[in-house]
Amino acid sequence: MLESVKEIDRLYHDMLYYGEWIITIFFTIEYIARIITVKKPSTYIFSFYGIIDFISTIPLYLSFFIVGSQTLLTVRALRLLRIFRILKVSRYIGESNKLIKALKNSRIKIFIFLFAVVIIAIISGALMYFIEGENSGFKNIPISVYWSIVTLTTVGYGDIHPVSPLGQFLASLLMILGYGIIAVPTGIVSAEYTKYTDDVHLNTQICDNCNEELHSDNANFCHQCGKKLDQKIS
Repeated sequence: MLESVKEIDRLYHDMLYYGEWIITIFFTIEYIARIITVKKPSTYIFSFYGIIDFISTIPLYLSFFIVGSQTLLTVRALRLLRIFRILKVSRYIGESNKLIKALKNSRIKIFIFLFAVVIIAIISGALMYFIEGENSGFKNIPISVYWSIVTLTTVGYGDIHPVSPLGQFLASLLMILGYGIIAVPTGIVSAEYTKYTDDVHLNTQICDNCNEELHSDNANFCHQCGKKLDQKIS
């Protein structure tokens, strides 16, 4: 029985090993093809995704030639960033650009809001410390502030809880306040996001010659290399 289990494990290991080589070879061919086909290879090689492609492909080759370099195989997880490359060819990239702008423009408001939440947590934690005391598990103010943050965020671990009526009343107020706190950042970002609904949309296509993006909405040619862009999908 033990031998059969080991045999199955060895079989799965071999399948994953050869599968990894097939995937790595595929990525290698794709990486080389990109360098050959683009007009300016250095632009792709030293770009963010170009570096990611290289770093996520080379470790398996190194582990084959250099003993002890197997630990480098963990960087293969960087291939997951290729998901964002798929998103780059999507016609919805303009929406993601608007969301990024909304988050950037909201950062000051969100920071002020979070600062106010921290103040509320400190004050309520201090009040709970004086109300409950050490007998209820609120041994000091930092622990009480921790309880306040857990309650405000509606996490509610339950490791510390008030037992007196006044403490339970304060906890109830914080729980109700927590639901409102969760909604406020969403409202701030949503308000900023709606400001871009009437703005000029960007042409979401990427030039297949130089990989340039973010063209003007009415652009028919790439503003970097001049190649004609494909017809936009309405």
